Amino acid sequence: MVTWRFLQLADSAFPTGGFAHSSGLEAAAQAGEVADVAAFTRAALWQAGLGALPLVHEAWRDPAALGLLDRRADTFLANHVANRASRTQGNAFFATCARVFPREVPAAPDSLCMHLAPLWGVVFRALGLSLEETRTLLLWSTARGVLSAGVRLGLAGTYEAQRMLADLGPTLDEVGAACAGLGLESLAHPAPLLDLLHGTHDRLHSRLFQS
Repeated sequence: MVTWRFLQLADSAFPTGGFAHSSGLEAAAQAGEVADVAAFTRAALWQAGLGALPLVHEAWRDPAALGLLDRRADTFLANHVANRASRTQGNAFFATCARVFPREVPAAPDSLCMHLAPLWGVVFRALGLSLEETRTLLLWSTARGVLSAGVRLGLAGTYEAQRMLADLGPTLDEVGAACAGLGLESLAHPAPLLDLLHGTHDRLHSRLFQS
């Protein structure tokens, strides 16, 4: 049976807050480090798999640990640009879900930094999504977001980006399978160059994205 809510949440029209962010693609492109947008997207997927999914998993399994996981995310994201982007997107994501599904989304404690990954796990569990669906949505949104940014930066055409997204299916499966059982002890930055370039975003002369 088709899960209509899953399709709604996967739709690019659902405003989760990622449209204003490039996951470091803009900074990497201006540094001349993006020879292949598809390769960059694959690196971003592994970054999401190892740097976000462990937090998503723990939050989905234990929503009561949201505060602890939020603090762990704040410590883990030492890159100030990535940290700010996570908080900005987390706020936008939570606000959207709370307005669209007001009876199901739980209230967030006032002390939260509102990091995206733990909120993703808690909110999507509250909305009735399985852990696998929650994980799939994070990876799908990551790939689509980077490629959408690539189109807006003029690094790829619309049809080319869609072809890349179609070709990324095996990578999405690979990352999902490899990271499915990961918990907090597995948090890592598998693409350090991407992370370093992301941190230079505030120093760019001109910027289209917030991060």
